[in-house]
Amino acid sequence: MSKNVIVFSTPTCGWCRKLKEYLKQNKITFKEIDVSKDTNAARDMFKKSGQQGVPQMWINNKPVVGFNRTEIDRLLGIK
Repeated sequence: MSKNVIVFSTPTCGWCRKLKEYLKQNKITFKEIDVSKDTNAARDMFKKSGQQGVPQMWINNKPVVGFNRTEIDRLLGIK
């Protein structure tokens, strides 16, 4: 089953780069949103998670804040 994955990041965020690289290594397709350029997306991200920090991702509309590999692996079914 394919997952709907959205990554919220900024160009200067080192953990964002690590998260995106991890997803690519695991062949996870994702949509990336640069919240430093998209204020509406930044507001939506904050409304959903209560957090302004990046990286954040939504996996099938469930927010994951930070590079929480355990939670990411669980939600994506990565072993």
